[in-house]
Amino acid sequence: MLTKVILQANIDKVAKYFERADKIVIVTHVSPDGDALGSSLGLLHFLETQEKNVHIIVPNAFPDFLRWMPGAKDIIRYDKYSEFADKLIAEADVICCLDFNALSRIDAMAKPVAASAGRKVLIDHHLNPEDFCRVTISHPEISSTSELIFRLICRMGNFEDITREGAECIYTGMMTDTGGFTYNSNSREIYFIISELLSKGIDKDEIYRKVFNTYSEDRLRLMGYILYDKMQVFPRFHAALIWLTKDEQSKFHYVKGDTEGFVNIPLQMKGVCFSVFLREDTEKNMIKVSLRSVGTFPCNKVASEFFNGGGHLNASGGEFYGTMDEAIELFKQALVKYEDLLNK
Repeated sequence: MLTKVILQANIDKVAKYFERADKIVIVTHVSPDGDALGSSLGLLHFLETQEKNVHIIVPNAFPDFLRWMPGAKDIIRYDKYSEFADKLIAEADVICCLDFNALSRIDAMAKPVAASAGRKVLIDHHLNPEDFCRVTISHPEISSTSELIFRLICRMGNFEDITREGAECIYTGMMTDTGGFTYNSNSREIYFIISELLSKGIDKDEIYRKVFNTYSEDRLRLMGYILYDKMQVFPRFHAALIWLTKDEQSKFHYVKGDTEGFVNIPLQMKGVCFSVFLREDTEKNMIKVSLRSVGTFPCNKVASEFFNGGGHLNASGGEFYGTMDEAIELFKQALVKYEDLLNK
């Protein structure tokens, strides 16, 4: 059995919104990851069983290794079809905002979403959600937004309407947002949910292979390059840093998703509890920052204080507007400030 994490009042409101709606739009954050897509597609498959007209709109491209997910081929990219997307958003009876806590996280989509008269529902597991939706379902203690989608559907009394395709998407979101259930995944209820998803006929081993074992030769060579040339270890701080410039990405024919999971690699070293990956964004003039930790070290505090970001205790992200050298220097300043915690 699952504990009733989501407030009953929110369950009732969302159920009523869905019941009365004909047109529903699901939106998620820029550069959608496994949880963003898993939660969105999981909800889409459920709503389609309720005979709703549903569309998923994302700000930009998502990784190739997630394109196998049922329904992914019909996802609308705002950066390619903004006029069509604006029409869908404006006409939506309900807009579901999944896996982000602020309108800024959906870039150019923020203005049409904010302007739409549709009832807005936020479902997310990140800290400090902004107040821009009629219903806010925010639970940072939950491992993934996909898990929240499962809980929502079940609490509405619709477990039987979760299809195998929907279960595959929800499982993918849960799996990717916990690093294959290696962090933020100590709750017993996660494994109860997995058991329920397995009852829908999913093949979790095949899903793992599709997500983690279908990378290109270029990605593997890029990984080797990073480990040999672009990883710096700081034994005094039990930390490691890797970084990539745009030129280096181009050399290895980088496509979105090629560096997925790289930030976790240094944590495989004995004695390293904190890892940071700095990557020059190929589309914007900024540096994307990924932070991971093990144990009790709060990488989300580093993300918030130094890199305009945030997230979870062991998995966070941020942004830096400046040169790579400046970003590296800022990382080193963070190590000094958090030395006591890193050595705890």
